Amino acid sequence: MAVSEVEALCPHRLVLEHLTSRWGVLVLIELLERSYRFSELRRAVSRWGDRGVSEKMLTQTLQTLERDGLVHRDAKPVIPPRVDYSLTDLGREAAEQVRALAQWTQRRMDDVEKARRTYDETRAAS
Repeated sequence: MAVSEVEALCPHRLVLEHLTSRWGVLVLIELLERSYRFSELRRAVSRWGDRGVSEKMLTQTLQTLERDGLVHRDAKPVIPPRVDYSLTDLGREAAEQVRALAQWTQRRMDDVEKARRTYDETRAAS
């Protein structure tokens, strides 16, 4: 099924995928703090993991979030060109929800790991 077909049938599902994608989550959380230039945002997002985000993937993520009305791209007509990214009001609301989920995950990770061990031990015993 093509993206436009999925979008027509379940538009909220596609937005949810954008919000919770690997890089979407991190972009939204970082932009909650302040606006960023592209290279600054790339460095900030890359601190979250062992591998950084590629320029191409960050560009695609930002374009997707901008299309959804969550990110504002401000291109200033100066030399050299300057582009800043920030959250829209809609994006700030979404980012606060995503951050809350990320914080919950951090707080409850011990419980998740315990549940995984229990599950694995039960499976291994059968």
